[in-house]
Amino acid sequence: MSIEYTPGPLLTASRTTPTALWNDSADPDELRQSISFGGVGATCNPAIAYTCINQRKDIWLPRIAELAEEMPAATESEIGWQVVRELSIRAAGLLEPIFDEQHGRNGRLSIQTDPRLARDSGALADQAEEFSKLAKNIIVKIPATSTGIEAIEEATYRGVSVNVTVSFSVPQAITAGEAIERGLKRREAAGEDVSTMGPVVTLMGGRLDDWIKIVARRDNLFLDPGHLEWAGVAALKRAYREFQNRGLRARVLSAAFRNVMHWSELVGGDLVVSPPFAWQKLINNSGYTVEPRIDVPVASEIMETLRSIPEFVRAYEPDGMTPAEFDSFGATRRTLRGFLAADADLDALVRDVIMPQP
Repeated sequence: MSIEYTPGPLLTASRTTPTALWNDSADPDELRQSISFGGVGATCNPAIAYTCINQRKDIWLPRIAELAEEMPAATESEIGWQVVRELSIRAAGLLEPIFDEQHGRNGRLSIQTDPRLARDSGALADQAEEFSKLAKNIIVKIPATSTGIEAIEEATYRGVSVNVTVSFSVPQAITAGEAIERGLKRREAAGEDVSTMGPVVTLMGGRLDDWIKIVARRDNLFLDPGHLEWAGVAALKRAYREFQNRGLRARVLSAAFRNVMHWSELVGGDLVVSPPFAWQKLINNSGYTVEPRIDVPVASEIMETLRSIPEFVRAYEPDGMTPAEFDSFGATRRTLRGFLAADADLDALVRDVIMPQP
């Protein structure tokens, strides 16, 4: 693939710092443009996959009809997930040259495990292994729940490059990073190669922002609302420091953008940022002067506000939550419910094709 690069802050950051840009969508058209900005990977989830399919009905609705003919006994869910597989394979092909050039560290396309399997660690690990074989540069998302942590270690041991998802806090990120590390060490002890594996641990900074704002309204907290925009940034900076200090080989990934600081405050770190394409266009057209800021601490007055909120402290301190508490954290429940709703939306889209309204 011949790439014509688009100058701008994103390309500058990708060329002059260790910070990697991934696109938060598997849509091939968006991904091609992201690559021109310096993008070297892509993430996806059930909601994004549904949006990609729904926006390209001219391509995918006929394919759904074909799959219904090819798979006469398949459920709506099985047909929908086959479309997700095919969408992912197409996008992965665009990234293969980058994958080969960077020996697996980047050039990866994320596909997420079915959120309906979230209570079964064995099923999550099995599906992760199956998805990882769709293309050589697939990375598989597994949630940072109490059950998901078990699956993360096991899938890593089996050779799956994992992208941890449904993760909003420093304790989740550290626990997931340590699970990956255990999986890598088990794999090395078995004499297997890990040199081309490229695990990442997502921290969905914007979704942490969302949850802290909900808590502030719920608890009638009187504080500077602008300070709440920094919750995710503070957690991401803390998680990055912890990974460096603990020698964890997985990289931190910033996702769920709500403001440009989820990119600009992290530039300079050996980590991944994964903005939706609309945010990439905004950043690249801004004229922003790239400045490494990963080591610049969040202002003390902002941290004082955030630390006054117990839910933020739980998300910020490495020992703020136990794995058993990950599942009941508000951001976890909200996000899993959203992913399950996206699965239901995809089922309904398939139903409208194979059993249209009379």
